[in-house]
Amino acid sequence: MNEKILKNIRQVEPYVPGEQPQTKVIKLNTNENPYPPAPGVQKAMVQFDTDRLRLYPDPTADTLVSAIAKHYEVNKEQVFVGVGSDDVLAMCFLTFFNSEKPIFFPDITYSFYDVWAELYRIPYECQPVDENFKIRKEDYYKENGGVIFPNPNAPTAIYEELDFVEDVIAHNQDVIVIVDEAYIDFAGKSALELIDKYENLIVVQTFSKSRSMAGMRIGYAISNPTLIKYLNDAKYSFNSYTMNQPSLVYGVEAVKDQAYFEETIRKIKETREWTKKELSKLGFTFPDSQANFIFAMHPDVEALELFEALKKEGIYVRFWGSKRIEQYMRITVGTQEEMETLITFLKKYLNK
Repeated sequence: MNEKILKNIRQVEPYVPGEQPQTKVIKLNTNENPYPPAPGVQKAMVQFDTDRLRLYPDPTADTLVSAIAKHYEVNKEQVFVGVGSDDVLAMCFLTFFNSEKPIFFPDITYSFYDVWAELYRIPYECQPVDENFKIRKEDYYKENGGVIFPNPNAPTAIYEELDFVEDVIAHNQDVIVIVDEAYIDFAGKSALELIDKYENLIVVQTFSKSRSMAGMRIGYAISNPTLIKYLNDAKYSFNSYTMNQPSLVYGVEAVKDQAYFEETIRKIKETREWTKKELSKLGFTFPDSQANFIFAMHPDVEALELFEALKKEGIYVRFWGSKRIEQYMRITVGTQEEMETLITFLKKYLNK
């Protein structure tokens, strides 16, 4: 193509999602919840009035925003919703990271961060995690244009306690700090406890993992009303109708059923702990997972070899082959039966 044309085209290296096989496999590569959504969601699907699809959805997503606000005991003005947490995070990058100073995030983390930074022409610096894949909070004391990090981190599954998170926020009160909590329900305390204490804090969560709603694409941010207003102003300048009608209806039902939510989390955490023990017996090493996945490597077998062997067996896990993590696979915690199948295969393969 004409070089003069190419010169003015925004070119970025895109995020590469995990494979979505169309055949029936044991799918442990994209951190989806192995259990169905809450019964109320399934009931709402059956009863949904399809005539509503000819109408635009409520641009304020008031029913869903209200349900989330009630659940977390915050005001509606403190909640922003979007099409998955990716949409919410992208809107946060666009809205809040406009300094000429670089934003900070870990060098081993969610690989969409640098994509958004490149897309929006935001300067950034990746702060290296230590030899145990842990974030070094002191690296975030330097002057910057904003901070974002997941807790638990991905793909490492390492959770940092709330005092650690608060320390990072306290050292960056002149910029926006985003804590990406996609996996917090499988871990410990949420930074939501700090929302009223720090005006620069935004906490982002999702329905995709703990609420079994990855297919509906529902994410949300909770902060103070001022920052949420700025987010909505940006959204309405971009696309007023981001949340579709079914997502609004099903999302409300997903929030309502706390008992089902807690039971699902319990099962996943129990299976995770069982899997960690079995992997350890087989010689795998991994950071202590507090998410719904395990970031594992085997000292005697190449990760790529294991990845390909598992795939041939119809068991999909995630492999990057990137610098510093080329020997690691990320294994989503599936049902107990699925994880037993994984362990059985690994036992046979490693004993060949």
